Amino acid sequence: MKDLMKRFWNDESGQGLTEYALVLALISIGLIAVLVLFRDAIGRVFDRIVEVLDGAPEGGYTPGS
Repeated sequence: MKDLMKRFWNDESGQGLTEYALVLALISIGLIAVLVLFRDAIGRVFDRIVEVLDGAPEGGYTPGS
């Protein structure tokens, strides 16, 4: 039983997956924080895009005319 516990304690096979999960969690938290901080600016960018596209001509583009 002692050997089994010793092997279990020294087993590091799941360590890499845990580290990747922690890095992914930290990156996700950072991205969410940035989106929350800049949500008004991002909204204004999309509003401006909609405004520009609304003013676009309705017909298709024909080169040379």
